[in-house]
Amino acid sequence: MIREELSQLRKDYSLHSLNEEDVAESPITQFERWWKDAEESQIEEMNAMTLATIGHDGMVDARTVLIKAFDEKGFVFFTNYNSAKSKQLDFNDNCCLLFFWKELERQVRINGLAEKISAKESLDYFDSRPHGSKLGAWASPQSMVVAGKALLVETFEYYAERFKHGKIPKPPHWGGYRVKPVRMEFWQGRPSRMHDRILYTADDAGNWKTERLAP
Repeated sequence: MIREELSQLRKDYSLHSLNEEDVAESPITQFERWWKDAEESQIEEMNAMTLATIGHDGMVDARTVLIKAFDEKGFVFFTNYNSAKSKQLDFNDNCCLLFFWKELERQVRINGLAEKISAKESLDYFDSRPHGSKLGAWASPQSMVVAGKALLVETFEYYAERFKHGKIPKPPHWGGYRVKPVRMEFWQGRPSRMHDRILYTADDAGNWKTERLAP
């Protein structure tokens, strides 16, 4: 049953348009253009993206993570390597990233292959993290069932005491992934649901083909 108030929720998009002749040859360059627009618009948590993965049971899983770097090689995020998402990526490296910047009426969908980044890259980023985040990486057995919140607090306090003097080392089970894109779609909201959708697809040689999709 459709609730009447939900069926009446709608927004007509009209801020921008996206045309084939205006987009960059590389989707990474196009993403950088939109990233700069998001920065200038001061979008809150513009670095938040949905990561979708596939588990051993064939079920699709999704959660919000934060992008920490991007370039022509791909999009980087960090996590616990023992977490559910990591186990799913180890099982199947196909994944999808999704950015939605509602203030700009834009969405970017990235299909790609995930691989762990180098230990040095992970260490360099870990060393830049706030003190509490470093402790949290040690204290949380991410995605595992725990007895209760009190145990998590106790574990956090244990590591706070353990590392109260000197540098906090990077946990061996913590690091980054890089998602190498094979397909990227840029969606721009338009009036009357006639949205602009530009799809980039990589061939075996790494060259990008650009096509328009119907809204």
